[in-house]
Amino acid sequence: MGRRPRRADIFTMKTYSPKPEHIERRWYVIDASEQVLGRVASEAAVILRGKHKPIYAPHMDVGDHLIIVNAAKVVLTGGKETKKVAYRHSGHPGGITGTVYERLLATRPAFVVEKAVRGMLPKNRLGRAMLKKLHVEAGAEHRHQAQKPVDWTIGTRPAWEGLPAPVVEVADGEPKPPRRKPVAEASESAAPEKTARKTTTRKTAARKTTARSTSTTTTKKTTAKATARKPTARKPAATKKATARTTARKPTTRKKKES
Repeated sequence: MGRRPRRADIFTMKTYSPKPEHIERRWYVIDASEQVLGRVASEAAVILRGKHKPIYAPHMDVGDHLIIVNAAKVVLTGGKETKKVAYRHSGHPGGITGTVYERLLATRPAFVVEKAVRGMLPKNRLGRAMLKKLHVEAGAEHRHQAQKPVDWTIGTRPAWEGLPAPVVEVADGEPKPPRRKPVAEASESAAPEKTARKTTTRKTAARKTTARSTSTTTTKKTTAKATARKPTARKPAATKKATARTTARKPTTRKKKES
């Protein structure tokens, strides 16, 4: 029988977490003409969330920007044009209204696609941030030519080219080195700070010891003065008796009334 593998031999891979410098936003275009609404929405959610990338993480927005054109030509299957209803509520009692998708596709085709994509994204602030990268156009033209978007075919995934290279600052045609101090300079600059701190701590310690000594001497002086006080002289007992006699009240004599 073979040796049982150790725990360190099994769990040697570290979990990767994407960093902001590893996220590269790209632009893609999807043509929704003669495409099923649910299929377009699920593909859009994959691009917006970044599930087509190996660096995908559910707690981060690593997705790309997406442009959907020809939203007015999207298709609903199973006769949902007349069966499916989009509801909304005003917030007041009895304020619910419903609109059939056939009417929505004729009047607001971009809203139909956005509503379907919103339902496939997380229902939190992360999902709201992802939805901002979605741009839906009812026609075949869009206004994002400056970003040079790439056509996206539904059902395919782009080739992964790896993480983006680190950006190096360039000044006058020469690349700048990273803003990091060499180890030797850092150690030299840190040494005098340490010595200065040590000296200050010594001075403070000496001050504390002198203060303690002065406080002890003052306490000793005060105790000596307290002990050097003269004892109070006590009066003899005879004087106390005499004073008690003098303080005794004399009997009062009443005069007889003359008849």
